[in-house]
Amino acid sequence: MVTAKLTFCDRFSPPTISQKRRVKVAIQAIQPPKFAKARNAKANVYDATRKRLLCGREDMLALAAAQLKYQAQRGLWRQSKPIWVDIGGGTGYNIEAMNAYLDVPNFFSAVFLVDLSPSLCAVARERFRRLGWEVKVACEDARTFRLEDHLEKLTKAKPSPKSPTEYTHTTNDMMYRADLVTMSYSLSMIPDYHNVVDSMVRLLAPSGLIGAVDFYVQSIVETTGRNYIGGSFNRHVNWLSRVFWRAWFDCDRVSLEGARQSVTNPRQDYLEYRFGTKKIIDQRNYLLGGIPYYIFLGCHYEKVSARAQALLETVDASCTESPPLAPARGHDLVLPLLPEAAIPLETRSKAYQSAVVNLSSNLPLPSTFYQNHQARIHYDQRLNKHTQFNHDYLYAFTWEDPRIDQRLLQINDNDTILCLTSAGDNLLDYLVNANPRRIHAVDLNPNQNHLLELKVAAFQALPYVDVWKLFGEGHHPYFQRLLLDNLSPHMSSQAFPFWLKHIGRFTSTSFYDYGGSGHAIKLVRWLSWISGLKGAVRDLCNSKTRNEQREVWSRIRPMILSRTLHWALAGTGWFLWKAAGVPASQRRMIVRDSSDLPNQAVSNDDRLLDVTGEAMWSYVVNTLDPVARGTLLMEDNYHYLLVLTGRYTRRCHPTYLAPKAHTKLSQPKSFSGLRIHTDELNEVIQRFAPAALTIAIVSSSSHHYTILSPTQLFTSSFPQLMPKPHQIMDSMDWFDPTSTEATDQVRALNRALRSKGRVLLRSAGLRPWYVHVFENHGFSTHRIAARLPGSCVDRVNMYTSTWIMTKVGVFE
Repeated sequence: MVTAKLTFCDRFSPPTISQKRRVKVAIQAIQPPKFAKARNAKANVYDATRKRLLCGREDMLALAAAQLKYQAQRGLWRQSKPIWVDIGGGTGYNIEAMNAYLDVPNFFSAVFLVDLSPSLCAVARERFRRLGWEVKVACEDARTFRLEDHLEKLTKAKPSPKSPTEYTHTTNDMMYRADLVTMSYSLSMIPDYHNVVDSMVRLLAPSGLIGAVDFYVQSIVETTGRNYIGGSFNRHVNWLSRVFWRAWFDCDRVSLEGARQSVTNPRQDYLEYRFGTKKIIDQRNYLLGGIPYYIFLGCHYEKVSARAQALLETVDASCTESPPLAPARGHDLVLPLLPEAAIPLETRSKAYQSAVVNLSSNLPLPSTFYQNHQARIHYDQRLNKHTQFNHDYLYAFTWEDPRIDQRLLQINDNDTILCLTSAGDNLLDYLVNANPRRIHAVDLNPNQNHLLELKVAAFQALPYVDVWKLFGEGHHPYFQRLLLDNLSPHMSSQAFPFWLKHIGRFTSTSFYDYGGSGHAIKLVRWLSWISGLKGAVRDLCNSKTRNEQREVWSRIRPMILSRTLHWALAGTGWFLWKAAGVPASQRRMIVRDSSDLPNQAVSNDDRLLDVTGEAMWSYVVNTLDPVARGTLLMEDNYHYLLVLTGRYTRRCHPTYLAPKAHTKLSQPKSFSGLRIHTDELNEVIQRFAPAALTIAIVSSSSHHYTILSPTQLFTSSFPQLMPKPHQIMDSMDWFDPTSTEATDQVRALNRALRSKGRVLLRSAGLRPWYVHVFENHGFSTHRIAARLPGSCVDRVNMYTSTWIMTKVGVFE
């Protein structure tokens, strides 16, 4: 990885002074006549043609405006009002369009438009005269533009002209820095883009933002080894499209290719090399054949410094629950020496390791370090273990009952909790009903963490009515506007592009109809319709008493719990795995409990195959019957209410969707203790400092199996869908009893938990085979709930037993 980064740096090595002079003379002799003539001819029709061709400009402006408002609300500016410079602004369309997001004349202290075309500048001046705005239009080369040449002199002494390499951060210099610099489809038309980007580094204030939108073509292979690019979601452009769009844009003097043929998008690369990435979005303009374009939002990045080290130490300490290291000699301690520090590098967080590699190579930090919130921990989203989920979450809602967790664990403000992300519902419930010191949410599926980020951002930025529409009703017609204007400052560069691509999940039908769990909801809806029980299902959900609900259930039960249906479906491991996500190891546990077989960890016993499906049929009956007869869906069982109706109601919903919960979670520091890890559970546990955790909630449900669509269900092959053992680290029921996976995880938990620390887990077996593994590695075990026939252990009732394992000794 280091070699790849050093090679990339070498590609952007600054030219010598003599090279700069030759390039400058050549460009001044060639560029102005050609480009001015071309752009002058287009001046009159410029805005009319670019509306559909140049997509993403409004989105870029909205993202920049949202960040500026976020900074304004927290007093992060160096002066009362910001300064905006629009490079290659042409006719001034961008500046007028920004008024939809900010009151441009009153929000900014000064606005500048810089462009090389006299005709476009004339159109811009006329536009601003008509609007009555005081916008300075500078018809000059972007490389030579300096704010001190145009602003009123705030001091008597004017700073002496300096080259970008000689520029120092003096007090006078800070007066002539821009808080926002934007480029809209202009960087691809500038041959000498290195000097232009370098000049923007000098122009931008230390806390300033840079926004850019432009065309691109790039292969995902070209981003390999770069952990600072801010995300590769939707970035890959196939070979045919790359060749076609490069040739097509060359006809219009738009360059998508550098001097070396191996570099297909050097301008975007150089932006990401020179600035820290806050947001990067790769999109397509499908109206005109799928033209690729990107939106970039960046900031200055910290090089090796005491401030950068303090940031890394803080993030690393919160990831690993270890005390942060203080600089031994103040600002003299630098990052290249950190691998030799007291804490070995291999026990540091992966975020810290990546940052050390970058700073030692003079590269920006991974994008997660430049976000407004440090909850999301850096991960490599191109790894196969993350891409196996096909860029989609499995669960839109959580299928465990958090009420039981609270009752058993008595979470308090001294607890440090490790739990699975899933859809984030239970995690939010813990924050509402308790105030734990830290919560580490872990999920191998990046998209599950994207969903958690969306929910957290909603509480930080939206009023209750919008939060309810999003996650109570599952539908919001203005989700795109909320995402750009309100939610974006609170989301990482990985999560934001995912939701921008999936706007329709909230604007078309229901959010809960998507993801793997959405197939289950659609299947229930289809079965109720085809069997003529749609009205009965509605009556079941509207029953006001348990007696009324039991009467309605008696009409539905013969179809749902038909022996014939379950013999055809549940009697085959093929269907149980593909449709219900029940692996063979978990099915054997269920069969063993329903038979007279001994309680042994036998993984290949033919007696556990259950070819008739009798055991699985009994398991389903013992799950659904007690729920229908013992809980009231309309009032209290929001889990099944959502599956049957596709939404929650004001009377029945998770705790985090109550108005009081919004009041608490919308406070400024409500999520300061949240850390979101995208990795295998063991990978996260092993990097914790010893005795760091007090509670680990590791439900033995299949959080990482793939729920298939009806088409995939009958076309995918069974062996291809079986997970690799290291990819299913959150489900002990899934472990092979003959392997060491369970032992490895239990040992890691023993090391990470404090004395008397507890592990809460649920299982499909009455006494899972791995209980003795806990007992042999320093834990006492206690089954605190057992689902017997006809009984209901919680509102979901999906698990046969619930266990608490308490650490009573240290296992070496």
